[in-house]
Amino acid sequence: MASRTSRRLPEPSSALGRLLAFLGLSALAGLLVAALLLPLAGLTGVAAASGREMLDELPDELPAEPVSVPSRMISEDGEEIAVFYEENRIPVPLDQISEHMRNAIVAVEDERFYEHDGVDARGLIRATVNNATSDSTQGASTLTQQFVNNMLVNVQQIRGDSRLTLSGTKNVSDKVKEIKLAVAVEEQMTKDEILEGYLNIVLFSGRAYGVEAASRYVFGKSAAELESWEAATLAGMVQSPTRFNPARNPEEATERRNLVLGAMEKNGYLTEEEHAEAVAKPMEVVMESRPSGCLYSKFGSYFCDYVERQILADPAFGPDPQSRQALLDRGGLTIRTTIDSELQKAAEENLRKSVPNNESLGAGHALTSVQAGTGNIVTMAQNTEYAIQDELGHTSLNFNVDREWGGGQGFQAGSTLKPFVALTWLRNGNRMVDSVDASRNVYPTGTRFEASCRPGGYTTIGGTWQFKNVIPGMLRQVRVDEGLFWSVNTPTVATAYQMDLCDITSLTTQLGITRALDSSPLQPDDPSFLLGKDSIAPLSLAGAYAAIAADGLYCEPRAILEVTDTMGNQYDVAGPQCDQVVDPKHIAELMPVLRHIGGFNIAEEGAGYEFGGKTGTNDNVSSTWFTGFTTELATAVWTGRYNNLKSMTGETVNGEVRNPFYSTSINGPSWLEYNQLAKEKYPPGELPDWDGPQSEDPGAEGEHPDGTAFHIDDLDRGGPQPQAVPGN
Repeated sequence: MASRTSRRLPEPSSALGRLLAFLGLSALAGLLVAALLLPLAGLTGVAAASGREMLDELPDELPAEPVSVPSRMISEDGEEIAVFYEENRIPVPLDQISEHMRNAIVAVEDERFYEHDGVDARGLIRATVNNATSDSTQGASTLTQQFVNNMLVNVQQIRGDSRLTLSGTKNVSDKVKEIKLAVAVEEQMTKDEILEGYLNIVLFSGRAYGVEAASRYVFGKSAAELESWEAATLAGMVQSPTRFNPARNPEEATERRNLVLGAMEKNGYLTEEEHAEAVAKPMEVVMESRPSGCLYSKFGSYFCDYVERQILADPAFGPDPQSRQALLDRGGLTIRTTIDSELQKAAEENLRKSVPNNESLGAGHALTSVQAGTGNIVTMAQNTEYAIQDELGHTSLNFNVDREWGGGQGFQAGSTLKPFVALTWLRNGNRMVDSVDASRNVYPTGTRFEASCRPGGYTTIGGTWQFKNVIPGMLRQVRVDEGLFWSVNTPTVATAYQMDLCDITSLTTQLGITRALDSSPLQPDDPSFLLGKDSIAPLSLAGAYAAIAADGLYCEPRAILEVTDTMGNQYDVAGPQCDQVVDPKHIAELMPVLRHIGGFNIAEEGAGYEFGGKTGTNDNVSSTWFTGFTTELATAVWTGRYNNLKSMTGETVNGEVRNPFYSTSINGPSWLEYNQLAKEKYPPGELPDWDGPQSEDPGAEGEHPDGTAFHIDDLDRGGPQPQAVPGN
């Protein structure tokens, strides 16, 4: 291919051309631009002088700004989750663009591209004569001038500065600016660099900018693989992307393609035989789109939405949401997230199998897994399909997060919060084997709970508070670990009554547990928070349990590992934000009972590794939980209603009537299935041993000291009580 080797103006082919060359560039610009845009009768020396002055005042270099490029969100292991763009563009070097494509665009748009220095004098003269003597209007922009125009538009869209662009009417000032910048560009760039820049920036169709994106869209192949007729099709689309769209207007597109092929033959890029063969090709296209946004993500749509919201809320990516959105859509960011693609895909599939989203009961099933010691969100999945319009099995509501991050009001936590009451008990110098009077299940009006952070230093019961236990016979002296294992309510309230409620909420706040509705901390203004009345999100709970898994080290859940742009610049993304919230010895003392709970609900022997966990169910069984952990991961699994509070008891889920509906009926198997996959990459280690005093293991058969076998489940604050089940 020819390359640019000199900076001289092309040799004029006529007396008028030699005269124009003699006058010099400034006069040429003033004279020809005025002639191009003004009536012939009005052309005078004043126009030339005015053009020269105008040219001298204009800048002689393009504003520096990267070309608008889509951003990519990828998993921790590098798999693409989604792309974001206003302009779908995939920049490629010239040597990755077929020679046919390079030749086609030159032949049809600027056949003297390799001869001129940015401005084609003969083209300007031709357009001038035509515009002065006929009703039609001709342009005279070279590829270099078109490149300048496209670059100015790109800069304006990124910066939001309309002063940088040429006006739609192409007045004299515009044309002079275009000419001067085109000449400057030719002085600073080689012909190949200009051609590469042009082919990567120009609009071909719809939102497909640049030849690589256009080639993949129209023909489903890279620009390097384009044949002559395909290249001619794309080159023909530049003049009018809508009119010459081969899918919408195949006849016009074919006619335009053949015109380009004729120009290629005329300019020596195709032989007569090659031209005839290309013209005979049928117009066969693929039109394979590359959708933008989380709605079209390849997997992890809800996680994608969560990350996008984090980007738009972070000042590291711009001073306001609008500038952050522009950066996301145009800045060519690579957003590497914490998600594990294999586990994410498997979780999505398994959750939808466990609780199908096409069943009329409208049940949600969600799972969030957080890495202990880093806070990295490894998985965030649910059984519904991500959609803007809510309908059966489809919603934009992210069950796993707080409302500010795309979630809803959350789900009542039930007994999943009881371990944090027990941890506060230990932090206050008590022991898990201590006995408390758990006979009291009624707290009358006026009962005071100490709450030093509240006015007056206490919380007063405003009305009689009465609740029940899942095991009625435990209204007696009960050890703290025994009460936690059987998930009965009276021991939990009894321990809290001996403590400062603000100590408990201080701990839950330090562990990142918030109300999903407004991301506010749990409050000690109503002691029923002890039994899980507050609605929280799975991510909040998984993050807190990850601290238990990490010997009391709480790491704020995070979704983004790093963000870079096309220039290799890195944005300020926080690393793990961790704090040793709980003394490891308190975690060790709590661990036996959590392991007993987990082992009772999901046989530890069958799992093949050590784990712990806690169940949770709200009063009317519209929200059920199992949150379990290994040394590596804490995983919160929730099942319930997301659009009403109707009980799940008696519902048919996946063909099976669930009566009663236990918190581990679905959540336990889903937790185990996930962790059986996760253990390959996150191999569980040994949980901490406690060599101090502890209760005996109640045993996998769940035999209560009173001699009755119960299923360990919890219906908090006086909900319906399940029947005793033998050895289950």
